[in-house]
Amino acid sequence: MTAPIGILAALHDEIADLLTRMGPGAQRHTIGMRDYYVGQLAGRPCVVVLARVGKVAAAATAVTLIREFGVSCLLFAGLAGGIASAVRVGDVVIAETLVQHDLDARPLFPRYEVPLLARAKFATDAGLNEILAQCAADFLGGDLAHRVDTATRERFGIFSPTLHRGEIASGDQFIGAAEVARRLAEELPATLCVEMEGAAVAQVCHEYGVPCAVLRTVSDRADAAAPVDFKAFLHEVASFYSAGIIGRFVAAV
Repeated sequence: MTAPIGILAALHDEIADLLTRMGPGAQRHTIGMRDYYVGQLAGRPCVVVLARVGKVAAAATAVTLIREFGVSCLLFAGLAGGIASAVRVGDVVIAETLVQHDLDARPLFPRYEVPLLARAKFATDAGLNEILAQCAADFLGGDLAHRVDTATRERFGIFSPTLHRGEIASGDQFIGAAEVARRLAEELPATLCVEMEGAAVAQVCHEYGVPCAVLRTVSDRADAAAPVDFKAFLHEVASFYSAGIIGRFVAAV
């Protein structure tokens, strides 16, 4: 039997369309206050789950996917706040490395370094990233215009969305102040965007030897407008991005 692909997100809207695509035949398994939906997407076995928000929630869910469902790989998909100046609302970021921007065990260990693992940054799987990048590029260049109407794209300023690959920073903090975002950019200059789960998932996958990928759609610029922008983007756009890209990814892996 082919091992399933594990797909997780922090908020329901980010996986809503995926669950619809799985249909009523998907089996629900409740473990640790989470519902894991086992079924098929694009003809491939998958387990889709709402991990909830934050690093602990994401890590706990990733462990369950690995130990209870024996997934072949993990994909975390969701929204993020843009940090780098070139990263705009509607862009897509694929993580090549991830770091916890709020991890600081000094003076016992260097800032950002995970104690006893002797590393601060965790790499995602290069092969999965290549597939994911092609799927994201195809979606942005084609399906996006059909899935999200012109009026909605114009309202969010999504005109020529770009695909970025590089570093993502994670922390148990919603970044919604320009000064905080600026400081983060200065302290971790390679950061493209910021979110609250990816680095924890990458660490778990590193420890278990399971390949993973992290896909983020930029919903805001991590500034004072972020709370409003994030909520609107989540309800009106997020699920279309996730389903459009992940549907292609699952078929291609």
